[in-house]
Amino acid sequence: MLKNAALKLAGIEGDHTFNCVRGIRALGNGKRQSLEHVKRGQTAQRKLQWRDWILAIVVVGGFPSVVFATHEADHRFTVEGFVCGDDGKGSPNIDVLVKDTKISYGQIVKTDGDGHYKAAFHLHNDNLGDPLLIEANGQQQQQKVSFDPKDLEAERIIQVNFGSGCIQDRNSIPLAVYLGAGAVAATVGGFIGFKVIRSWRKQAQKRERSQGKRIK
Repeated sequence: MLKNAALKLAGIEGDHTFNCVRGIRALGNGKRQSLEHVKRGQTAQRKLQWRDWILAIVVVGGFPSVVFATHEADHRFTVEGFVCGDDGKGSPNIDVLVKDTKISYGQIVKTDGDGHYKAAFHLHNDNLGDPLLIEANGQQQQQKVSFDPKDLEAERIIQVNFGSGCIQDRNSIPLAVYLGAGAVAATVGGFIGFKVIRSWRKQAQKRERSQGKRIK
């Protein structure tokens, strides 16, 4: 027991480590630096372990959405929508309160540059029908948690908008993408057509040359 207590005080545990240290000391004073090397290695290892723990805590605490994203679709419920101004344009940087009043849980999210907001909750089938309170710009709307409890794969989501004129389908492909794809297709088609016409011309020239040689 005395030996183990001494080893713990020195930060060295286990008979194997004790035997290694005793062997190093038996080599003489010229090898005592090896003992210091072992201690430094153990200290560095403990620091690395603490660093890993701290990093994990920072990641989980600073990026809860990363952890939330690991939930299955039947454990997620999303409320999203747009906040439009009187001019029909999206209102950016607006606070939107989304709250499940039955379980007294809610969150405040901000709209982006298009006036769009999105609040994600960790809910289950038991929360089906829970009353929801959504508030933005002093306006309130009452909704309910609604989804198909038998569908375990589809995203459970409802849309709640304030105002009109700025509402858009976030899942649709923007018109610019279609126009860009059309321009690329036209460019590629024109290039291929040019290649085909050039090939035809070369073949026609070869036939004319061969026919000229036969006439001679």
